[in-house]
Amino acid sequence: QQRNNNILYTMSIKSLPFLFVLLLTMFSASVRAFTIAPRFVAARAPFAARFMSTSDEGGPDTSIVEICRKKITDALGTENVKVQGAFDDPNGSHVSIVVVSDKFEGKRAVQRQQMVYKALWEELKGPLHAVDSMVCKTPEEAS
Repeated sequence: QQRNNNILYTMSIKSLPFLFVLLLTMFSASVRAFTIAPRFVAARAPFAARFMSTSDEGGPDTSIVEICRKKITDALGTENVKVQGAFDDPNGSHVSIVVVSDKFEGKRAVQRQQMVYKALWEELKGPLHAVDSMVCKTPEEAS
């Protein structure tokens, strides 16, 4: 019985450096997880300020939804553009788009979507996170 206790004690003493390294690694990883986020946010600060509004297009109170609508309207030469924040997203980082344009004539669905994405490319690199749904129709298809 005494010999078994000595072996367990010796094994636990030998494993202390391993346990120390394991705990140190776990602790440093958790600290790193919380310190990376503020640097990431600080690096994206110019974009974060543009989520709700921006002064790039049409004044200081223009929302990202309105900027997207204007860019699509200009690129496709149509006023029949509907852009809205999807899923009750207050800052418009997710949008749903419905566009009716005669420039879609003879284009496949993917080509139509590419035309809309091209108009929104700069916004997708910044404040616009995703287009949740997109409907692209010709005037004939819409009527």
